[in-house]
Amino acid sequence: MYKTLSIVGSQWGDEGKGKITDLVGSKADYVVRYQGGNNAGHTIEFDGKKFALRLMPSGVFNPNTTVVIANGVVINPRILKQEIDMITEAGFDFKLHISDRANVIMPYHEELDAFYEDLKGDLKIGTTKKGIGPAYSDKINRIGIRTSELCDTDLFLKKLEYALDYANKQLSGDEYKKFTFEEIKAEYLEYAELIRPYLTDTSLLLDEAVKEGKHVVFEGAQGVMLDIEHGTYPYVTSSSPTSASIPVNAGLAPRYINNCLAITKAYTTRVGAGPFPTELTGEIADRIREEGREYGTVTGRPRKVGWLDLVQMKYSVRVSGFTQISIMLLDVLSVVEEIKIAVGYELDGKEIKSIPALESDYARVTPIYKTFKGWNCDISNVRTYDEFPAEAKEYLDFISSELGLPISVVSVGPDREQTIVLKDLFEA
Repeated sequence: MYKTLSIVGSQWGDEGKGKITDLVGSKADYVVRYQGGNNAGHTIEFDGKKFALRLMPSGVFNPNTTVVIANGVVINPRILKQEIDMITEAGFDFKLHISDRANVIMPYHEELDAFYEDLKGDLKIGTTKKGIGPAYSDKINRIGIRTSELCDTDLFLKKLEYALDYANKQLSGDEYKKFTFEEIKAEYLEYAELIRPYLTDTSLLLDEAVKEGKHVVFEGAQGVMLDIEHGTYPYVTSSSPTSASIPVNAGLAPRYINNCLAITKAYTTRVGAGPFPTELTGEIADRIREEGREYGTVTGRPRKVGWLDLVQMKYSVRVSGFTQISIMLLDVLSVVEEIKIAVGYELDGKEIKSIPALESDYARVTPIYKTFKGWNCDISNVRTYDEFPAEAKEYLDFISSELGLPISVVSVGPDREQTIVLKDLFEA
């Protein structure tokens, strides 16, 4: 059996993937970011320090781990430089490889992101306007600029001239910035020098690592419900966070992806527009939001909060192939006297067991809840499963039984030490 582990958000993102990736990084030889861009942030906390990452893989703080930004990622060189500088200034050495086939986010992509969003009017999807969607669009349109092309000066300038003209013709209206060839040329030729030492055929690198029995962790951004194929379309991201996308996004054979950990909050959150059946409002929502510090790492936006949704979770298990679960932020529910879990939906008077394809139908479902008694005590110092209150054990056991998967990790706080590991995560 190959020593690979994919770590995937099982809900709408922001589940705490960074903490778990950082945790297993102590054992991982490689940590691979395989999709998305700097629109998704994750916070790493250890030794009283906090680091907010948007592009770098979480294992970057472990000197024994090689971190890889694979071909499925779209890279903003400005953000990459900021994070390299931050990590270096904090005194950490790192081993980084960047795919020579990854696409680059250009300045006009960010402006196009705002332009496209404004054009949608009432159909806005709540994009972070980081240029992620337009960069993927250019990739599909075959006019995107790859990292290897950025580092080939003659080819870069030729492609930039065409792509920039294409972008500027779309940016109609005085409120949108038009870009000049010379300003982008000067800035991005400097980024080419930054990126060049890290350029690698990461497909070959990872293929050899997996065959040699190395521990390889694959880290996604966002979550299954934001997947471009299987999420709550159109309120989704521009790539596929599921473990099923790893072979394409990292250039590996599907047989290597044999073990997948679902990162799951003990409740549910989401940001932006789109249906959210178990959403809470009022005092309980405010209490959970404040206790869980539910504000976006990148945007600072308050997240919507709701009860755990097992209909949604079973859907995620099906499309992403999870083999185990990590329950995050269980300590947050200590402030709630009565806890609910959605176990089914009703739509037009009928019970349904899965998520409707139409966003408008999904927005109309009514959750069917099972209620649990809360534990109403501080569990942040719990370090073994046996130490949990009986009510917390009942809650966890029900989730595991309903999903048919073992719970491998329970997190009871933001620090590395506040993580209870129940089994070897590299063993399915």
